[in-house]
Amino acid sequence: MITAEEVLKEKNREMICISSDRTIRAAVRLMNEQNIGAVLVQKEGKIAGIWTERDLLHNMNLPEFDPDTALIGDYMVSPLYTAPHTASILKINEMFLGLFIRHILVEKDGEYIGLLSIGDVLRASLVAQDLHIKELSTIGDWEYYEHWGWPRKKK
Repeated sequence: MITAEEVLKEKNREMICISSDRTIRAAVRLMNEQNIGAVLVQKEGKIAGIWTERDLLHNMNLPEFDPDTALIGDYMVSPLYTAPHTASILKINEMFLGLFIRHILVEKDGEYIGLLSIGDVLRASLVAQDLHIKELSTIGDWEYYEHWGWPRKKK
């Protein structure tokens, strides 16, 4: 089974972080530059939360919200959910569905090594299923069944 760490290696992307004292506008600019939908928020050098496109949509409805003055640290979602680097994609999918979340930090030896989105894990799941189907197809082709079983005498 594919692990969280393997999905991260395939994804081949570093974690994108922003300081909690930066503005929402700065976070949006960073997300646009990096072409990402979520940014990790750091406070005192440690990951303290996450802020996503969906959070922007929710925050825009608040009367006091001004993206030019609002600090990302005041609007981030915290705490974050984590999974060990050895977690299978099946387990991570269960976390996404059971916890109603879209992002999971992957942890290895007490350090965060990456961020997985539900899309990352769905893609990895589909690739794994495709490979499995191809393997099964090679086993169950017509030649296999044509010669399967005991030898038959021809009449």
